[in-house]
Amino acid sequence: TGGSMSSDGDIGAVMGFSGFGKKARTFDLDAIFEQTRRTAIERSQHVLGEFLSASTESDASSDSEVIGPPIPSQSAAQEQEDDELVGPPLPPGYTGSTADSDDEDEDTQDDDDDHRIWTKIRLIFIFSFLLLLFYIEIRKFSLQVSALALDPSGARLVTGGYDYDVRFWDFAGMDQALQAFRSLQPCECHQIKTLQYSITGDVILVISGSAQAKVLDRDGFNVMECIKGDQYIVDMANTKGHTAMLNCGDWHPKMKEEFMTCSNDGTVRTWDVKSEKTHKSVFKPRSFQGKKVVPTCCTYSRDGKLIAAGCQDGSIQIWDRNLSVHTKFHCRQAHTPGSDTSCLAFSYDGTTLASRGGDDTLKTWDIRNFRKPVHVATGLTNYFSMTDCCFSPDDKLLVTGTSVRKDEGSGKLVFFDRLSFQRVYDIEVTNASVVRCLWHPKLNQIMAGTANGLVKVYYDPVKSHRGAKLCVVKSKRKEKHAETLTQDYIITPHALPMFREARQRSTRKQLEKDRLDPRKSHKPEPPVSGPGRGGRVAAHGGTLSSFIVKNIALDKTDDSNPREAILRHAKEAMENPYWVAPAYKKTQPEPMFAEESEEDEEAEKEPEWKKRKI
Repeated sequence: TGGSMSSDGDIGAVMGFSGFGKKARTFDLDAIFEQTRRTAIERSQHVLGEFLSASTESDASSDSEVIGPPIPSQSAAQEQEDDELVGPPLPPGYTGSTADSDDEDEDTQDDDDDHRIWTKIRLIFIFSFLLLLFYIEIRKFSLQVSALALDPSGARLVTGGYDYDVRFWDFAGMDQALQAFRSLQPCECHQIKTLQYSITGDVILVISGSAQAKVLDRDGFNVMECIKGDQYIVDMANTKGHTAMLNCGDWHPKMKEEFMTCSNDGTVRTWDVKSEKTHKSVFKPRSFQGKKVVPTCCTYSRDGKLIAAGCQDGSIQIWDRNLSVHTKFHCRQAHTPGSDTSCLAFSYDGTTLASRGGDDTLKTWDIRNFRKPVHVATGLTNYFSMTDCCFSPDDKLLVTGTSVRKDEGSGKLVFFDRLSFQRVYDIEVTNASVVRCLWHPKLNQIMAGTANGLVKVYYDPVKSHRGAKLCVVKSKRKEKHAETLTQDYIITPHALPMFREARQRSTRKQLEKDRLDPRKSHKPEPPVSGPGRGGRVAAHGGTLSSFIVKNIALDKTDDSNPREAILRHAKEAMENPYWVAPAYKKTQPEPMFAEESEEDEEAEKEPEWKKRKI
């Protein structure tokens, strides 16, 4: 490069100018990266220091400048004793070195270990809720949002409600107006209860209030409809389909063509997309007395080997997918009898089952020891038979929604720690019940559907990916108003008569004049009178066939004696033969006709009803 620069200078000196213009600037990229790294480290330390110092203050939830959710309140005594701790307050019921002043010198090492552990846990809680900062609202429903589903890639959201509509939303194609690109009613006048994408995302399972489940493709067109069973058969195993209203459904997590439905007829059935004429297998929940019970929710395990159903008698029954007779796990008193268990959800590791009951509880169960629940949370009001619960993508949190009466509070999303089952955070969604909730693992976004027709999508600008972030950055499209061309009248009072425009007369007179014009008023053509004109036959219809038919009907000539009608042409045929007679003139014998007898005359005198019918 040095040689080239010197050669450029020599050439310039010979030709009489100093150079070839301005030289390009050179950048030291290593120095720029190092300076940027130092600036980022200093800024992060500064923000983290403010965040941790503000978390120890009592009014951190209201006056803190740090972006994030409010930190739970702490008692004054704990604030005085735990000023040196970092993060949210200690969970209720925790007793450590700060609580036991009498045993302060005995277990110093244990207390230090507990201090470090809880400090780490509190930091985890802080940063795990940073995604609950921003949200978008989709208010396009008149009634309750009863179904939510996201495809595996997170590109499309499908919603259903009590207004019978299923709406499709494309995050990549929406702007801030948040308009659905398609709306349809696949089940006519039946409420939508459950929507779910298959594992490949190419089809959608639609569970409604009817007895027949439907499968739609990504664009809303019908792929299959399950057959309806015979409602007069007592044994439900001998019918080909459900005979009563559906309650829930679920896709198999491994096989893309198999799904499951449960119904008020007391059965859980598995289906194949390619075989809509009959089910694959039938599972029949039974009560302690062996009677039929209604399953209100159903789900597959994460590996697809188990089928779980929550029933109206409060029980949770789990079968092996390949053995439909006897249950593999059975808990009789999982929830209060008579309350609808609204949701069952398996954790991602497949060992924990969460159940949301109609008795205002949320319980977790260990599949390996299914006799009693591991944890129980009470006081979670539930007024709907489809209130959801779901695990976070990292399996550390469990979230569900709460219900409220009209104008009596706000519905919330409640978060529980899976291991300790502490209620770590609440989000007030709206002044109505939270019915559906969904935490997508790829998007890292939470969807919530409410009873007042609202869908909220919570996301974090850093930790979330795509989804709601795609449509938030797009501005609303401007509405295109239709351009109307109006005729403007130019008034020229001093113009010559030949250039002067005609003065506008009253509208009433103009309308009366237009009424008399047959072209402007589109006066119908009157009926043709006389012989007819313009290809139309007068008074006999518009076609030639109708004219002929009418003339045939009007022909009333009647020959009473057909013999006389024939013989009256005999004399003319004999005198002037034309067709057959000239050919047989020499060989044809003379025709002899029978004369009328008296019997024929008497037969003619008999009445018509006495004559013999031939």
